[in-house]
Order: sequence, then C-alpha cells, then structure tokens
Amino acid sequence: MQSEAEKARHRDKMIKRKAVQDAEVASKTVTDRALLMVNTGPGKGKSTAAFGLALRALGQGWKIGVVQFIKARETGERRIFEGFGDRVVWRTMGEGFTWETQDRDRDVAAAQAAWAAAHEMMDDPDIRLLVLDELNVALRYDYLPVRQIVDELQARRPDLHVVITGRNAKPELIEAADLVTEMGAVKHHFAAGVKAQPGIEF
Repeated sequence: MQSEAEKARHRDKMIKRKAVQDAEVASKTVTDRALLMVNTGPGKGKSTAAFGLALRALGQGWKIGVVQFIKARETGERRIFEGFGDRVVWRTMGEGFTWETQDRDRDVAAAQAAWAAAHEMMDDPDIRLLVLDELNVALRYDYLPVRQIVDELQARRPDLHVVITGRNAKPELIEAADLVTEMGAVKHHFAAGVKAQPGIEF
C-alpha cells in the first residue's frame, strides 16, 4: 500500500506528464494526411503488423487492397481477409523467393505484374489503405526500378495510405516515407530448428 505522501507525489508527477503530453498533441496541426509507411528490418513481424493495420482500417469501414510481391503460398491471413467480401481486394502475385524460382526473368515479370495490379488499386477511389507486401524484396533485387516506384507512390492520390513490407528497404524509399519501422531480430525460433508453422508464419 502507498502512503498518502506517495500517492500525492505520483498524482503530481502524472499531472505534469499530462501537461507535457497535451502540449505535444496540441502542437500537431495536420489532421488528415495519407501516409506512406514502411515496415522493414531483419526481425519477424513486418507483414503481420501491416495486416493488423489492415484489420484496423476495416474496423473503420474502409476498403483495403493487398498486393503480395514474391510470396506465392496460400496463407491464413488471406483466407480470413477474403471473408470481408468486396471490402478487400487481394492479389497474391509472387512465385516464391528467388532461390526457389531460380529464374530472374520470371521473377522480374512477376514483380512487374504485381506492380501493375498495385497501380489498379491505387487508381480505385474506394480503396483507402493499400498493403504492398514484400515490395521491399522486389526492389532489393532490382526487379523494379526504385526511383520510378518511389515517384509513383509519391504521386498517388492524396487520400490513399500505403504500407510496404519486407527486409532491406531501399534508402530512396525510406527517405520518401512518412513512417519507417525497423523490426529487430533479437531471437528467432528458426535458429533453434523450429520450422515455419501455420498460424504463426503463414
């Protein structure tokens, strides 16, 4: 149990903290700006975070789009998002990672087709959030021209939020983004010999 003096000190501390927080919030004047967001880094959770954001957007009544670069596998998230009907437009456009396809021309063609699908969604005025899953990987391997992609993302319509996932985000994309989150690799079960599992990895 806290003494009355300890309770009073805590209350005074929180009053001061609230004043600082309120002043910080009041200093922000932009109320409605579509963001370009990037989830990158060597740690697990980049796509997971993007799909959590997509669920939040759906909860606000938005229509969302998802284009998956590189990835080809059927996933749990795709199955559940398809349950939202026409409020979700989902395109899995990859053919697997480059060490699986072993065919650069095929990888480039798949990335170009995925970017074309992303463009269609960017032009759909009803879509409010677009997830470009593993686009960073396609850019890392130069399957798509990074400067062109960044320019087209920056020229998107002003009410479209975009979140991009994948390791090794290009510096040009990081510079253009409004929000960049780097997932750190502190510990991963794969290093201990645990294979990818349904419900956790896919």
